[in-house]
Amino acid sequence: MTKIYRVAIIGCGNRGKAAAVAYTAHPRTDLIAICDVNPELSRALGDECNVQARYRDYHRMLENEAPDIVVIPVATELHYSLASAVIDYGVHVDIEKPVCTDLISADDLRTKANSKKVQLVVHHQGRCGAAMRSVMAAVNAGKIGQLRFTQSSGKGYYGGYGLMNIGTHSINALLGISGRVRRVSSSGMVNGKIASVDDVLVAPNGMGLIVGEDITALFEFENGTHGVHLQHHYKQIEMDAYKIEFSGSDGRIIWRMNEAWWLPTQHYSPGREFAWERLPMSFPTGYDANSGVDESDLSFVDEFVDALDHGRPHCCGIEEGIHVLEIIMAIFDSIANGTQIELPQLDRTHPLDRWLNRVERSHPKPTYRDYGSWLRSECQRLEKQ
Repeated sequence: MTKIYRVAIIGCGNRGKAAAVAYTAHPRTDLIAICDVNPELSRALGDECNVQARYRDYHRMLENEAPDIVVIPVATELHYSLASAVIDYGVHVDIEKPVCTDLISADDLRTKANSKKVQLVVHHQGRCGAAMRSVMAAVNAGKIGQLRFTQSSGKGYYGGYGLMNIGTHSINALLGISGRVRRVSSSGMVNGKIASVDDVLVAPNGMGLIVGEDITALFEFENGTHGVHLQHHYKQIEMDAYKIEFSGSDGRIIWRMNEAWWLPTQHYSPGREFAWERLPMSFPTGYDANSGVDESDLSFVDEFVDALDHGRPHCCGIEEGIHVLEIIMAIFDSIANGTQIELPQLDRTHPLDRWLNRVERSHPKPTYRDYGSWLRSECQRLEKQ
């Protein structure tokens, strides 16, 4: 198939730039237009990617340019309104993660996309990247035997915020190997104490309500295996902490965003002759490490093109995106109620809304949008307790 998909972007910030570079680099996509309420951002990105059609009104952009795909790399609280409007035009959507701040909105987007027969995909690029493809190939080849257990960890952001941010990538990557989750149990701590309703906060960057500074979650997967996910707050971001380990009967694999390692034994002890081996990577056609394009973003676009070509779901389609959000909501629900949460959740309202309403507490007010200022404000709150 040789169709060239016409692409437009709403939002020209950092993630918009990453998307623009990836869609420009792919041989089957043509970035035709960009839109941002800040003309300086659209000017800079347009100049960099040689895009002349620059808009402040996305409705005008959609009407004038008639794209096949619209990318929405904006703040999370804008996802629902923008995606809903774009879907009404009958256009495929690539939306930044998480899909929404609550399940009711996410469910509604799924219904709208299905009714318009368009694909709504959530930008969990790590699931499509060379490292995860390498892990999947190794697991399918039997390199670790029967999967027994997984352990995943974030980068050290404040727990609840990290869960809605980088945690979405970890959980989505887990689903590619372990499948869907059927039960969730979790523990939330704040300042070394069990999280209470007083610790429910409005997250930075428009990510809605969160709770928990250090979160430990236990997943029970439908295939009968278990996993532990750690979303703990460290004093500084620790990239080495961001990984997933898949443990099987005959070996172990560690996935990180851009690399994967295999150990040919399940129970490793210091001094034994076994050593970790780097798994070979398979990069998408045309990838140039010196081009400035992120490999996993390009792989995500490559998967989107193939999915559209063959009329099949993207591996990070709306069903997976909603399941990721459902798992996160179940983590918060378990913290709020101290119980195990069954999936799918019948009550789709935000569990922290329900907790606040149940104890007749007013909703917390937003503090700062940027994470650094928000975190300093939260640290001050904790010091006063």
